[in-house]
Amino acid sequence: MKTSDLISALAADAGTPPARPGPALAAGLVLSAAAAAAAFFLWLHPRPDVAQAAGTARFLFKFAETLLIAGAAGLAAVAIGRPGASSAAAIRAAFVAGGVLLVAVAAELVTTAPGQWLSRLVGHNALFCLVMTPALSAAPLAILLTALRRMAPASPARLGFAAGVLAGAIGATFYALHCPDDSPLFLAVWYVAAILGVGGAGAAIGTRVLRW
Repeated sequence: MKTSDLISALAADAGTPPARPGPALAAGLVLSAAAAAAAFFLWLHPRPDVAQAAGTARFLFKFAETLLIAGAAGLAAVAIGRPGASSAAAIRAAFVAGGVLLVAVAAELVTTAPGQWLSRLVGHNALFCLVMTPALSAAPLAILLTALRRMAPASPARLGFAAGVLAGAIGATFYALHCPDDSPLFLAVWYVAAILGVGGAGAAIGTRVLRW
């Protein structure tokens, strides 16, 4: 190859914009949900009283909150994956998810006798939640990181963290079908801890695999 041809090729590559994260992330979400569903029905099952629980606000709130977290993480991934893109929508969504959870926790504390706070917080399956939520999130995390590899983030660790939180929220959404603990106190401590743990794993892995 002539020097002039090499220079032209490099210039063309430099002018090529990074891939848009939206379509890749959307495809990754579909595959991630399918993978989490398969893992759920392979390892777990819906709780025995799921039909009755579906009529209660506490049970339904678990899904609303995990989906709010997933939405905020997805918006963050799109913003981080596009250099120069605004993160305002992701920040607003994160504040909404956090604010809704704080309101639910406050309502739980007001409507529950103080003597019951600890039992509501500890629940029945705290350790199982910390184990199974990341387990259900493992395949979604791998899928999402693969989908985002063509992005050009300024911070691969931040993009990996956003992907991890998104994967963790997907896993938590499916785990909520099995979990007998419906208190917002339990959700705020154990679900959030598990989701952030997956986020940390995503940041660590993303530092390597999302570098460009």
